[in-house]
Amino acid sequence: MTHVLQNVVFPLDRDPDLLPLYADPETWSVIDEEPVRVSSRAQLGNILDRRRVRIVSGRRVSFGTYFNAFPASYWQHWTSVREVTLTVRTSGPATILVYRSNGSGIRQRIDTREVTGDATTSIPLALTEYSDGGWVWFDIVADEKNATLEGAEWTTEQDPARHGKASLGITTYNKPDYCVDTLRALSDATDLLEVVDRVFLIDQGTQLVAEQDGFDEVAASLGATLQVIRQPNLGGSGGFARAMHETLQRPDSDFVQLLDDDVLIEPESLRRSVVFGRYATTPVLVGGHMFDLLDRPRLHGWAEVVDEHPFMWRNLYQERMPHDFGVANLRQSPLLHMRMDADYNGWWMCLIPLDAIRKVGLSLPAFIKWDDAEFCLRAGEAGFATVSLPGVALWHVSWVNKDDTIDWQAYFHARNRIVAALLHSNAPHGGRLLTHSRRVDLKHLMMMQYYPVALRAQALRDVLAGPAHMRANLATAMPAARALAAGYPETVVHRDPSRVLHSRRGRQVYKHTKQHEYDSPTGMRLRWFTLRTLVTHWMRRPDPANVAQPEVEFGKNDAHWWRVPAFDSALVSSADGSGKNVYTRDRAKYRRMLIETVRLHRRLKRQWPRLQAEYRKALPDLVSEASWTQIFKEDA
Repeated sequence: MTHVLQNVVFPLDRDPDLLPLYADPETWSVIDEEPVRVSSRAQLGNILDRRRVRIVSGRRVSFGTYFNAFPASYWQHWTSVREVTLTVRTSGPATILVYRSNGSGIRQRIDTREVTGDATTSIPLALTEYSDGGWVWFDIVADEKNATLEGAEWTTEQDPARHGKASLGITTYNKPDYCVDTLRALSDATDLLEVVDRVFLIDQGTQLVAEQDGFDEVAASLGATLQVIRQPNLGGSGGFARAMHETLQRPDSDFVQLLDDDVLIEPESLRRSVVFGRYATTPVLVGGHMFDLLDRPRLHGWAEVVDEHPFMWRNLYQERMPHDFGVANLRQSPLLHMRMDADYNGWWMCLIPLDAIRKVGLSLPAFIKWDDAEFCLRAGEAGFATVSLPGVALWHVSWVNKDDTIDWQAYFHARNRIVAALLHSNAPHGGRLLTHSRRVDLKHLMMMQYYPVALRAQALRDVLAGPAHMRANLATAMPAARALAAGYPETVVHRDPSRVLHSRRGRQVYKHTKQHEYDSPTGMRLRWFTLRTLVTHWMRRPDPANVAQPEVEFGKNDAHWWRVPAFDSALVSSADGSGKNVYTRDRAKYRRMLIETVRLHRRLKRQWPRLQAEYRKALPDLVSEASWTQIFKEDA
């Protein structure tokens, strides 16, 4: 029996920005070691439908693209498949050229076929030389007449290791429009629905998806496949835990596919993740990459890891991300040909085998932040690796225009990172985690950002109280964090169009070439700057004139922690550009919070071994299905 591993597909949307991810009819050159587009021949008019594309006479189109090249290295490493067949259906005279790459991105041609008329070309390909990396792809060159790619797929005759379907779990809070669009895309993808058992839509909001325009039609189309579940807002962890819980009751499901709400999906990616999960030699988590919904060729996440000693998440090869496929295509990006192994994958899109959930439990009751990383670390320790699979991705609202480290989410950033470290760090006292955490507080204090410091202090107090607090405040921690903002005027975003805010000294403008690096103090200069600033803020009262009116104004990208502290007050643009925040130095708050953060971090370091033992002992109960079932009943 022939099994389709990957279909060659083209964009659902007629968006020119998407084309480089699917087909590459452009000519590239390399100037000063950088890829440069020298002539553009990309025309959406040549995309005929979801599976068909026209190749204009005398032109070449490459399908060595993110969504249509075959990630051979990942299939060789994680599955027992050792031969795939590329089948290409064409009409018109053309030449099919098949290429491969290695882990260094070096291209090699491995086959050439000339075709005429209506032709079906099958090319067997061995998966035996891709240990460190590499893709396989094909180009089509049209001869004296136009040619058409009528369809193509990568297949195998080998049976998968498991045959179960996946249930999809979509968690949403007041994103009904996005959810209806996602459901519509699912209902139109018949080949995807063949591997889907049930779609669980966990609606935790007040703007209900069921009341959104278009929902009734798409619900009727999906029929019994769709199940909408309403529950109070338990955050992403509570919504995804509910999807895990419901999927465990489905005898036909071997996987649960978690999806965020504010996304645009590529249905073929969802199908690929399930197929890869079926073929994996041992059960693995299959993660999807994240493209920017508002800048669609830009890839933000490839393989994500957690550094042990600071215990902080990051992209592998952080300095090379994000990657813009509108600037450099796959074939011109050697790094993207390496096989990259991940520690975890964000839950914007992640396929989890039920075997893993049965063994390690459900999500940590963390509300948001670190629940995905913690689960993947926990699963990894139990033998379930995470594979962030190329060619599997969606578009998600990125964090470019956000700064959730200074809003109510600062509580969850701090608490959940420390809890995850208590559960999984092998470094004594969490390594550099507590030092880094204390430095974060000092930076906020120097920048007159007192609200996140207050939230982070509450986070440390809760961690010190013991693991029982995580379940106890699951539904209340977020409202409490947001309510706390009322006591901190700097949280107000001033947007009143009838009143223009001005500063006394005007806007501080800094010209630079390397953002975040150009004049940041380091070494002894950093230590002297920090000591001098901390003492100055402790000793000196702000000028009353600067309290009455902001002293200076900063753009968001110029308001760095080594600049703002030089002033008594500052007018700073909000992250999304919708207004401005006013930061004003408050000596009394500063003194109280500085003493508290030092005291709390010392206490946490002193009690780390005891807390680590307590949290690790409590973990099986916190993530158990029984515990979550009780939470769902209590909050029903």
